[in-house]
This record gives sequence, C-alpha cells and structure tokens, in this order.
Amino acid sequence: MKATIIYSHKAIKTTKAANLIKKSMGLKSLKDVDVDEINVKVMKDNDLLILGSPSWFDGELAGYWDELVPEIEDTDFSNTKIAIFGNGDQKGYPENFGDAVGLLAEIFESSGATIIGKTSAKEYTFESSKALVGEEFTGLILDFENQRDMNGSRVEHWTKGLLEELKK
Repeated sequence: MKATIIYSHKAIKTTKAANLIKKSMGLKSLKDVDVDEINVKVMKDNDLLILGSPSWFDGELAGYWDELVPEIEDTDFSNTKIAIFGNGDQKGYPENFGDAVGLLAEIFESSGATIIGKTSAKEYTFESSKALVGEEFTGLILDFENQRDMNGSRVEHWTKGLLEELKK
C-alpha cells in the first residue's frame, strides 16, 4: 500500500498532530510531504492519503489547500482512500468547529474518493461544523486549546480504526 500524509509543515499544531498520527500508525512506508511541495499527480499515485488542515478564520480551508482545489476537482480519485485530520477551537469558534475537515471531505468525495476515519462528535461542545454528518465527523478533529489532554487517546483510537478500515 502506498500512503502519504500531507499537511503544512509550517502549521505548528497540525505538525504536532501529524507527528502523533505517524507514530501511532506505525507504517514505515508512510511518506510525509508538505502540502506546499505536492501536486495532484503525486497525490493520485497513492492508495491512502492522510490529509491535515486547521480551520482558518470563520471555518475556511487553509490557503495552501485552496491552491490545489481546482486541480483536485478535475481529477478522478475513485481508487484512493482519504483520511482527514484537523484542528479546531470549540469554544473560540463554536459555529464553525473543524470546518476544514468537512471541506476537504466534500472536495475529495466529489472527485470519487472514499473517505475513511470518521469519528464520533460526542465528547465535543460546539454549535455547528461542516465536518459533521449525522453524529460523526468526516475525520479526526483535535482541539489543542480546550481538550489538549484528549489528543493522544483520540489519535490512538482514530489510527487504530483507520488500520482496521484499510484491512477491509
């Protein structure tokens, strides 16, 4: 299986989350790439993409992802599994908590990708989120501001679930 984790290496909290994920996944073949240094052709050449992004401002996708969106939308990702992680602040931005996770899921789903790694929204308190579908997020959302102590266990649970989904 060819797998790559993609996020901005300049985003401090996203990098911390990515490092937790890489350690927990234990996949020696997991390639780590800065989103500023990737193109869609390279992304397409993977079985699994693990994508990370914080939610900016009022729930926007980080600018470095915006530049790839038109090309992603024009590419068939039907043979690719996508797992998404992101950061949010449920007290500071409760009306758009972790929206970037939902935005990335929408973009890749519209290009035929299979989204894996959905997580429960039960231990969070927020008003709304574009990442929320039913009672689950379309990926992993970590809150470094308000629930930092839960990040490790959330990552462990998420990566264990990802590895199980990949076996199917």
